[in-house]
Amino acid sequence: MLGLASLGYGAAAEAQAPQDFPNRPLRAVVPSPPGGPPDLILRIISPKLLATLGQPVVVDNRAGGASIVGTSYVQRQPPDGYTWLFTTASHVNTPPFNSNVPYDPVRDFAHVTMAVQNYGQALVVHPSLPAMNLAELIALAKAQPGKLTYGNAGNGTASHIPAEIMKSMTGTDILSVPYRGVAEAVTDLLAARIDMFFVGTNVALEHVRAGRLRALGLTGSQRWKGMPEVPTMQEGGLAGFNVVNWFGLWVPLGTPRPIIDRIHDAVRTAVADPDVVRQFDEQGLIGVAMPPEEFERFAADQARIAQEIGRRVGGG
Repeated sequence: MLGLASLGYGAAAEAQAPQDFPNRPLRAVVPSPPGGPPDLILRIISPKLLATLGQPVVVDNRAGGASIVGTSYVQRQPPDGYTWLFTTASHVNTPPFNSNVPYDPVRDFAHVTMAVQNYGQALVVHPSLPAMNLAELIALAKAQPGKLTYGNAGNGTASHIPAEIMKSMTGTDILSVPYRGVAEAVTDLLAARIDMFFVGTNVALEHVRAGRLRALGLTGSQRWKGMPEVPTMQEGGLAGFNVVNWFGLWVPLGTPRPIIDRIHDAVRTAVADPDVVRQFDEQGLIGVAMPPEEFERFAADQARIAQEIGRRVGGG
């Protein structure tokens, strides 16, 4: 897979980038509805990208078909660096669960950078659930196989992957309840219609502070200062558990490498800006700006993990 993916930096990448790139506005296609985390991140970094690139980055939300509509649109665009795909880890995580995906998320795009990641999802439960920590939750699940439920806001999403990994590591049988999105799942969890949900820290924080939900763990490898009392899943007893949501940037296959480097450098400068760092920290986000080759290897590895989970639980 990696060898084929490297075609993204193939013969076309030897071409020289136009000296005046970019000389018109750039477009960041987000294949999900407005108002989500990718939009938030772009809103925070766009002023810094403008300062570095000299052109604005316009957000173009093209939702539909479980991200297929917007992603396919980017795949068809000229490889000139002016159209970006900016989305979540679901880009590589969801295809194994959807047989209708018409592209390979790794081989069919040129990788620019993983721009941002979070501290992981928060595992939250309704306060009525008799589990005060992860160990008690696992014990409860083992004592009642198939009775406990978790919200699934979409196969391959950040609510689904951590739950399936937790089930695999602990040998528990917890029922997946499908939802069309995070908001619906949170609403049902607040009403105790489901037992648990893996959700972004910025969403969990308000409800945890108000006592409406209880946080049992974070899926990343380190605690977040926004909820310093919440241990990681590793601290809760699941050694090696490290699942974070991340946000990446891709461009059409064949985009010249000098253009990819120019975009990557602009993102790297933006996420290192002190004002951006401060805003990210408030949202439980961390600027990464992973180099293109490293990002390509990482994305391929994440796709492999998703494929393994897909084989185990059944794809679409």
